Parts: sequence; C-alpha cells; structure tokens
Amino acid sequence: MKLDQQFAAVVTGGGSGLGRAAARALAQAGAKVAVFDINEEAGQVVAAEIGGTFCKVDIMSEDSVLAGFEAARAAHGQERVLVHCAVVATGGKTLGWNKASNSFQRTATAEFEKSMLGIAVASYRMASIAALGMAAADPTNDDGERGVIILTSSAASQDGQVGQVAYGSGKGAVNSMVLPMARDLMDLGIRVNAVVPGIFATPPMLAVKETAPAIFDGLGKSVPFPKRLGDPDEFGSLILEITRNGYFNGQCIRLDGAIRMPPK
Repeated sequence: MKLDQQFAAVVTGGGSGLGRAAARALAQAGAKVAVFDINEEAGQVVAAEIGGTFCKVDIMSEDSVLAGFEAARAAHGQERVLVHCAVVATGGKTLGWNKASNSFQRTATAEFEKSMLGIAVASYRMASIAALGMAAADPTNDDGERGVIILTSSAASQDGQVGQVAYGSGKGAVNSMVLPMARDLMDLGIRVNAVVPGIFATPPMLAVKETAPAIFDGLGKSVPFPKRLGDPDEFGSLILEITRNGYFNGQCIRLDGAIRMPPK
C-alpha cells in the first residue's frame, strides 16, 4: 500500500511508547493519523507534534471506541491502516505465597479476565470495527487492497515469564487471531498481521532505568544482538514496511534482537 496524504491511519496507544513511534512514522510517510489514547494530555501532544487528530478512547468500552472511529473518520476519512498498541493488563502468579495468611493465594479470576478483555477482546474490537469501515471503501491498488490491520503482541506470548500467565495468554490469543482473521478478510482485500516485540525502551522500561539502573542494564545485556533494548523507532519502521509491503499477510513477526525470555 502506498502511503501518502490521501491515506488515513488510526493508532491506538499513540500517546507514548510503541504507539507514539508508529504514529510518528506513519505521519512522516505522509499519512493522516488519528491518535487514540486514554491519556488526553499525552495524546494531544503527539497529535499536535505530527499534525494529526487526537481522540480520547477507552479500548475497554465499545461505545468509546465507536465514537473514536467516528471522530477520526470525520476528520481524515476512512482509515486504511490500523495499528493497535494500547493494552490493559494485570500481572500475578497463578499461585503465590501470602506471608500474612501463611498460605498460598491464587491470582483472582477477575484479574485474569481483565487482562483478556484488555488484550484479546480489545484487539478483536479494534480490528473488527476498522475492518467494517475498510470493507466499504474502494480498493487502493490493482491487488484490490482496501486496508491493513496491525496488532501488537509480545514475546511473552511465546516466552511468558513468572507472573505473566494473564498477559502471556492475552498476547497468545492475539497471535492466534491473526491468521483466521486474515482469512476472514482475504476476499475483502484487508490484510492482518501482528508485531511481536521483545523488550523495548518504552516509558515503563525507562522508569526502571531511573529506579533500578542495574536491572535495566541487565535487560539490555540479555539481548543476543544488539545488546540493548529495542528503540521504539525500530518498531515504527517495521509498521511502515508491513503497511507498504502487500505480501505481508497473516504473519506474527518477532522484533526482539533474537531474545528468548527466561522463566524470570
């Protein structure tokens, strides 16, 4: 798909981290970008920086997401690219020792459910709503392509660590969603892929650098090569390649410096 000022994109979680990098990369390539984020201040800053539109969106709410798409389409027209980076998730071991009660305690089912809603269900919500709009649009090229959906998974989907049973399960569901969704949408000319990032220098990781520099340095050294955390701009670069290269379809693409996460 050729990116230019005729094309619109939606990026969730666009106010920071990987979402911000994706929004900046798409805007620099010429696309009109709508930044979806729950953090109004951060989202507006990025939207102003890239000349885009900010929409305050809660990915856990169907009504909020629908309103966000309506506002984005009113501003830029039908999006041809969706990059979904936003996530709501919790952590916790399946069973952990509670010193106060001197007994094992399990992570509540409600906490697990919250992560599944904030990762798997939210990913389906965003992708299916975007696809519905794309399906009604005219093809953009001779292949009949109408749009591309890019979800964000995680290395935890395949290398989940201690305490990541909910997060890893949710991201694993995203991986499993990609191929059947790509097949569902193949006759409509809508591609579906996911990026599977390793450890990136996003705001949570940069906070670790400030509070526990030794741990941060150790994380970088654990990457086979290059021995550092990923730069969000490298994520943005891959988003552009997936968007432009029409033969990327039904893929979960690891971007991780060859890391395979240890148990903890």
